[in-house]
Amino acid sequence: MTIDWDAYKDHKQYSVRKDNFEITLEFLKSYYNMTNPYDVFDALKEDDIGSMMLNKRNITDAAGLERILEQL
Repeated sequence: MTIDWDAYKDHKQYSVRKDNFEITLEFLKSYYNMTNPYDVFDALKEDDIGSMMLNKRNITDAAGLERILEQL
């Protein structure tokens, strides 16, 4: 899967969140209708920018991402 970063930029304009990672998660949930943390993790892991976001937050598996998704 390839994340549509142009669509993300449009989505970001209307988001109330300030953190880019939270906006990205919100975008994946709404634009791609992703609710499963394993799918979200795989999508981010396969993407260069998404992978950098995961690495920056030391998220190495879907369980780590799930905790963040629960807070959104």
